[in-house]
Amino acid sequence: MTNDIVALIEYYEKEKGIDRDKVVAALEFAFISAYRKMVPGAEAIETLRAEVNTKKGETRIFASLTVVTNEDYSDKFNEVPMTTAVKKNADAQPGDIQEFNVTPKDFGRIAVQTAKQTMMQRLRQAEKEMIYEEFKDRAGDVVSGTVRRFERNDVMIDLGKFEGIMPNRERVQGEDYNIGDRIRCYVLAVENEGRGPEIILSRSHPNFVRRLFEAEVNEISDRTVEIRGIAREAGFRTKVAVWSSDPKVDPVGACVGMRGARVKNIVRELNNEKVDIIRWSEDPKEFVKEALKPAELRSIAIDEANKTVHVTVDEADLSKAIGRKGQN
Repeated sequence: MTNDIVALIEYYEKEKGIDRDKVVAALEFAFISAYRKMVPGAEAIETLRAEVNTKKGETRIFASLTVVTNEDYSDKFNEVPMTTAVKKNADAQPGDIQEFNVTPKDFGRIAVQTAKQTMMQRLRQAEKEMIYEEFKDRAGDVVSGTVRRFERNDVMIDLGKFEGIMPNRERVQGEDYNIGDRIRCYVLAVENEGRGPEIILSRSHPNFVRRLFEAEVNEISDRTVEIRGIAREAGFRTKVAVWSSDPKVDPVGACVGMRGARVKNIVRELNNEKVDIIRWSEDPKEFVKEALKPAELRSIAIDEANKTVHVTVDEADLSKAIGRKGQN
């Protein structure tokens, strides 16, 4: 084995986090593939085993052959006659399996380039499997990463050992990213497709705001305050409806924080997107009043069959009720 293969083992073990045994197993598989391609007749051998000594840098190939009587000996690639078998083991009997070292001279040096490509394919597959195993239960989490590159309008995010993709549809309108920028994203899904697992990230999903509030507001993380609903037009405005079962706790005040410190941190993360925090109510009329503040409502008519609300306001409050760009 040459130094570049040793370096490859170290790289995948330390940098990619793949277990050393898996790396060595991939290398052994690769050397067996190389042996079958290089040695005439090796394709006919049914059972081969590679043994890699990573300390001495040695590789040996063994073939498993079935012991047969001298009269029945016909397959030189998979059988060993009794006269040869007893030299290896005096107690050998027909039907026994014996291993023989079939390593060609200078095999390790010659086979490296052939084996390297096969090994890389196996290790890439092992890496993909590890990505899926580690991230399959992390959908819904917020992760931090660095912008690595752009593919069309999609953003590729370096998450450390892994890479995530933020599709164009999950980007926030008006947000620009540069290579090297450190950003936080919501893990929308981990998809295990034919080409391997993909970590789908989002900054526009309403649940990204939910997770930011859970991280910033202790009362939400300990369930003293609940987020009952979120409406978001990413990049422009978000409305968050909050409620508390404890009458002593002001859910809106808890989310806003002292001098607005808590909500300011969230707004900063959202690049100054406007965030409205309103008190949730089981009474639809009260909830609509809260949602449309500071507009004064003259009347509220609720059509539960069609799930619509008709609101009347004075002309002076019309623009407040509609909201900027009709966002209310």
